[in-house]
Amino acid sequence: MNTPRETDLYQPVKSFLEGQGYVVKSEVGSADVVAVRGGEAPVIVELKLGFSLTLVHQCVSRLSMTDDVYMAVATGKGKPFAKSLKNMTKLCRRLGLGLITVRLKDGLVQVHCDPVPYTPRKSKKREGQLLAEFARRVGDPNDGGQTRVGLITAYRQDALKIALYLFEVGASKGADVAKATGVDRATTMMRNDHYGWFEKVEKGVYGLTPKGADAVGQSGQVLGG
Repeated sequence: MNTPRETDLYQPVKSFLEGQGYVVKSEVGSADVVAVRGGEAPVIVELKLGFSLTLVHQCVSRLSMTDDVYMAVATGKGKPFAKSLKNMTKLCRRLGLGLITVRLKDGLVQVHCDPVPYTPRKSKKREGQLLAEFARRVGDPNDGGQTRVGLITAYRQDALKIALYLFEVGASKGADVAKATGVDRATTMMRNDHYGWFEKVEKGVYGLTPKGADAVGQSGQVLGG
């Protein structure tokens, strides 16, 4: 079987556009494909075997010539390609680009999105969650750009406040912990035990596990100390 080339995408894309009444020519100026229909704005299609940042940059650059810019890539196989296709479709919509896939074995062309202006809908709920987390976070314990692993959230800070209290005072009632630490949901957090730091001693009373005691040693930095 021959190794696929970018030029293998051209005839399927050309036939697809011609079927919609366009006159199509390749390698016009800096564009891979240019299609014209009557007095309409030209359509530009950039051809690549796979997704890349370079392809995105090329398509964004072509927006200086026309609003109707598509990227066309060869259809891949399996879940990795399906995930990439989903993510790239979202990105194209946000950038005002179109996205086409071409199945090389039979020339099937599929349009996944058209190049229309995109205005994202804001989520008041997500905005509220963001601001609530910001307000509850003590200090600024994370390095910008770090991975999610080990990230210090307001929830973790509250858990450390509880752990520190139990470390100093010993097993306590949830209501007492909540009052002393200012963490209103202390009882629920100890019961759910998300980090494995707490253990139920008796009804309504919780103590600290060895893992929780180890976590207390980090509480100074995490809690802004």
